[in-house]
Amino acid sequence: MRHTHDTHDTHQVPLHFDLDPSVTPALRDGALALWADVSNAGGAVGFVPPVTPDDIRPELVKHFARMAEGGTRLLVGRTEDGAVAATAFLTYNPHRLMKHHLWLYTVMVHPAHQGKGYGRALMAAAQEAARGFDGIEALRLTCRGGTGADTFYAACGYKEVGRVPGAIRVAPGDDRDDIHMMLPL
Repeated sequence: MRHTHDTHDTHQVPLHFDLDPSVTPALRDGALALWADVSNAGGAVGFVPPVTPDDIRPELVKHFARMAEGGTRLLVGRTEDGAVAATAFLTYNPHRLMKHHLWLYTVMVHPAHQGKGYGRALMAAAQEAARGFDGIEALRLTCRGGTGADTFYAACGYKEVGRVPGAIRVAPGDDRDDIHMMLPL
């Protein structure tokens, strides 16, 4: 899948999305830099600042291993110059009674590109990709409370279907809700 999602502002350069791109050193390094930059800007993607690409590398390797095993697929959004600007990992649900739901993990847009419509474009591309997967009827994701991410996902059509109060501890005395959201396809 290779396509472009235009933003509403005609002055913005659209992202080009690739599903299942080859894992090259450039992709690896771009994804690591993206993840570190998003985390250090306060993005809720599994880390709290400060982090380095080396801190994140073991998690990215786990995602790549699941890709190699066929349980996860990667959607990458690149700028016109080929830089990794957005990612989402689409993961098949391993539970035999929930195989009709697909999980979205590590949904990120580089801080330098936020406010350009790239987040909505990424979510639309993930939805489009999921519709092409056999037997998938819904997308699910979780997000950290207190970040506004749930408001963003709701604007993309996701509905809150559950909440675990205080399940995410970002620092001593700073517990956040783990918000579960779903989008029927």
